[in-house]
Amino acid sequence: MTDKPGIETRFEQGLYGSRWLMAPMYLGLAISLAMLAVIFVKELAYYLPQVLSLTADQAILAVLTLIDLSLAANLLLIVLFSGYENFVSKFDFDTGADRPSWMGKVDFSGLKMKLIASIVAISGIHLLKLFMSLGKPDAAYSATPETMRWMVIIHLTFVASGVLLALMDWLTSLTKEH
Repeated sequence: MTDKPGIETRFEQGLYGSRWLMAPMYLGLAISLAMLAVIFVKELAYYLPQVLSLTADQAILAVLTLIDLSLAANLLLIVLFSGYENFVSKFDFDTGADRPSWMGKVDFSGLKMKLIASIVAISGIHLLKLFMSLGKPDAAYSATPETMRWMVIIHLTFVASGVLLALMDWLTSLTKEH
């Protein structure tokens, strides 16, 4: 067995090292997570002084807004950690008992499923906000029937995509067993 020519080895090492070009993107996602945290606190600070004057529907919409931001942040964190560990480098420091149980175990297939599930949940929350505002003249989330129709179509497209991704993963797992 002969050694590869030097140029080929250097080329392959360069390709392998290019994975670090993703690192600034993950840093950008971490900054985005901080942005979401600031927006969450801003929304919370907006609703807290009004808590005694909110109607039940308004309170539910406020809570749904906070849940929506939380789900988006969870999604961002999953993509950040899983993407970095799957495509750039493993975290090589001892996180101790604080390390989330899924960290280091979510492969690309699992990441896709978590991603689509989060997108479906976020889309569902937006639809719920819209539906709760129906018939209210001062509704902050009012929309035309055309907009509502498209939001439902888009949501159902996300749901169908999730089902199809799960089906593809299931079929792939069957072929791996044989």
